[in-house]
Amino acid sequence: MPDNGWVSDVRHVLVLPDRDAAAEVAEALRERFGVAEEPRIVRDALAGEDDAEDAQWLVVLRDEDGRLDPGTLDEFAGEWDGWREEP
Repeated sequence: MPDNGWVSDVRHVLVLPDRDAAAEVAEALRERFGVAEEPRIVRDALAGEDDAEDAQWLVVLRDEDGRLDPGTLDEFAGEWDGWREEP
């Protein structure tokens, strides 16, 4: 990839069923993968739903060095009934 002066904006988005799972995943990312930057936790309400029970929680993390394997992250999120989604 040519160096055009832009910083690579590689992100991974992990989709989790609830806030507790998202918080656990964010903590476990630091422990298991050595993620230094704090992952962002974001509530993603499903279209047309206002009830908190109908929300997914996203854990968004940057991986500018591309060192995190997408398949491994998908399996990791699966431990909390989640998955990795392409951003």
